[in-house]
Amino acid sequence: MNQPPDPFEFLKNLWGPMGLPPAGVMAPTLGQDEIERRIAELRSVESWLNMNLSVLRATLHGLEMQKSGLAAMRDAAAMGNKAQDPAGDRPAAPAEERSDVPQPGREGPSKK
Repeated sequence: MNQPPDPFEFLKNLWGPMGLPPAGVMAPTLGQDEIERRIAELRSVESWLNMNLSVLRATLHGLEMQKSGLAAMRDAAAMGNKAQDPAGDRPAAPAEERSDVPQPGREGPSKK
């Protein structure tokens, strides 16, 4: 009775009749040093993944800024082209100057 009870005894009894070994029973127990080594390895992997996530976010942000900049330049170019087009900003001629609008006292366009 000097040994503490096996925490997996319940699982062994539960899975034993079915012929399936419980998960983790086949793996040897780890010592304190091995556990600390694995924790350190996983912490370094976590740091590496966080660093890569930061780089990924920065890259996405940069691409989104590029996209916005290109859209703004395209809009500015379109506005510049529209301002340089003399026919684009000129309002339509008044009705009295247009030949397709009938005027009182004048005959409308001839229809043939």
